[in-house]
Amino acid sequence: MNKIRYDVLVGDCRETLKTLPDESVNTVVTSPPYFGLRDYNQEDQIGLEPTPEEFVQALVEVFREVRRVLRDDGTVWLNLGDSYAGSGKGRNGDGSPNVDENAKQSTSKGTTEGVLKSMKAHQIGLKPKDLIGIPWMVAFALREDGWYLRQDIIWSKPNPMPESVTDRCTKAHEYIFLLSKSKSYYFDNEAIKEPTQGRERFGNKRSKGDCEQRQDNERRDMTPNWTRNRRSVWTVPPKPFKGAHFATFPPELIEPCVLAGCPVGGTVLDPFGGSGTTAGVAYRNDRNSILCELNPEYAELVESRIEGIIEGKRTLGATLPL
Repeated sequence: MNKIRYDVLVGDCRETLKTLPDESVNTVVTSPPYFGLRDYNQEDQIGLEPTPEEFVQALVEVFREVRRVLRDDGTVWLNLGDSYAGSGKGRNGDGSPNVDENAKQSTSKGTTEGVLKSMKAHQIGLKPKDLIGIPWMVAFALREDGWYLRQDIIWSKPNPMPESVTDRCTKAHEYIFLLSKSKSYYFDNEAIKEPTQGRERFGNKRSKGDCEQRQDNERRDMTPNWTRNRRSVWTVPPKPFKGAHFATFPPELIEPCVLAGCPVGGTVLDPFGGSGTTAGVAYRNDRNSILCELNPEYAELVESRIEGIIEGKRTLGATLPL
């Protein structure tokens, strides 16, 4: 097998993706900038469009180029969070912070919170307190543009960010959408099977024959491998990162995407590569990777981030920056 490698393409992914050959990657694992969340102080950055519709259209354009470079049997694993329409007073219309407190940063345009203050609900055609529905807007737009929308996976967060709201529940999940280029596609379900619970092995009620069969099986194999097809709710705790990059993308969240979507020796693409977690997970699992990253400062973090995942974070459960 050829030596595993990773490549970082610095610049706007709408341009850098054009340098890649047709059908050259096996799968895409990515988390684009969320709508209105933060200002990366980069010209033409995605995420600060005036309206949700313009944000969605920008992502549709990116994924048109992704479709070109993706193999016909390839998949996309797309993580997106949602947000509420704000009142223009520094908080969402429902009283919750309209910015991740861990995501504030000063820029030439002011703080991130200042950026979001200017996005009043009426300016984007919504009422204050409306949930915008960004993930599903993007998913439906990609489906309309030709992608197969195969599944919505729930990223359940056991330790979500606190919210000072009393008229709704605290948000504790995000979405990962599984999309495919074709009706039939590569998907290694065996690689991502999950352990079963003891009661599921034989049901709630066990007959004498079941118990005898279980004992017989355990005598033959003292460490039986009880697994089931992976469910669509993935419980993964997020952890804040106080370094140069604020978004977090837990390796244990994306490892199933890499294992299911890309064979050993294949290539994983992340059009919004950040500091390189996708590349680190791919490398650790003997897959090649290509990252596109707009911000040169984040691109400089990739090598050390990959080394951290490979050398110091081999056990799933560690959380590193996106």
